[in-house]
Amino acid sequence: MATTITKDNLAEETKAGLVFVDFWAPWCGPCKMMDPVLEQLENDYGDRIKFGKLNVDHNQDLAMNYKVMSIPSLVLFRDGKAVEKITGLYPKEKLAAYLDKKLAAHA
Repeated sequence: MATTITKDNLAEETKAGLVFVDFWAPWCGPCKMMDPVLEQLENDYGDRIKFGKLNVDHNQDLAMNYKVMSIPSLVLFRDGKAVEKITGLYPKEKLAAYLDKKLAAHA
């Protein structure tokens, strides 16, 4: 289960390794479509990548800080720093290939 990320725990939850944070909102249709994809990826990669979810309605300051202009946006953190952001709806295979590249680069 993805960790709920807020301004209170963002630094702690992203400080080590790779963390993939989903910036979403409950009213966002594409966000709801991404949920099962992210759950499957978490099942596949959960031992190597931490997954988090950040509700932009409750954390607008963080969304602005990471320049999230549309959702869903997925921000990859490496050892506490946001290194990349991808926005939009992606199929599982494309995200898996992306995560495989990031794991290889991080190793």
